Amino acid sequence: MKSKEKKLTYIELALSSNDKLEAIMQSGTMPDVRDLCGWEFKGYNTFDLTGVLGFRKFKKGFTADSEPKSPTERIKGYNLKVVQNGIIDDWIDTGAPRYAFYEVYPAKDDPVENKYPNAILINYGASDKNPIYDPARFLRDYLVQVYPDNKDLFLGKAYVALGKARIFVSYFILERNNKNS
Repeated sequence: MKSKEKKLTYIELALSSNDKLEAIMQSGTMPDVRDLCGWEFKGYNTFDLTGVLGFRKFKKGFTADSEPKSPTERIKGYNLKVVQNGIIDDWIDTGAPRYAFYEVYPAKDDPVENKYPNAILINYGASDKNPIYDPARFLRDYLVQVYPDNKDLFLGKAYVALGKARIFVSYFILERNNKNS
């Protein structure tokens, strides 16, 4: 994005066209995992069907066994279910356990999942915490930092992995929300 353009907010991103979001995916910067680790982010899927299915809003958390020492060190994460109460209302945890676990690393380092070399890959198939029968194992998310000077706002693009094919599902927006509990 050009520096003279107005910077988009979380809600403006959530309401943006797929064309605009794709341009941001292409121009975004790779997040530093040290800025993600230890935090939960409120999330919003842009695909309308996710609202009907009950997971338009969610939280993503990022963790590591020890403090990451480099911006591209491999870390882990999870999702949390939240109350589905509209785009601008609070992200209220449902109290359900963590689910849909993943590993996070630079997409460019993966010979199959390098669709966005400027992104980190959120790979649900890499986590042994997901049961073998869990459909989440087929998810692959790419995540970029929207603006280099804003470490709180991110854009993601979710795919379903079927063999070597990748089927686009939805864009999603993440914004820093709270420390991991």
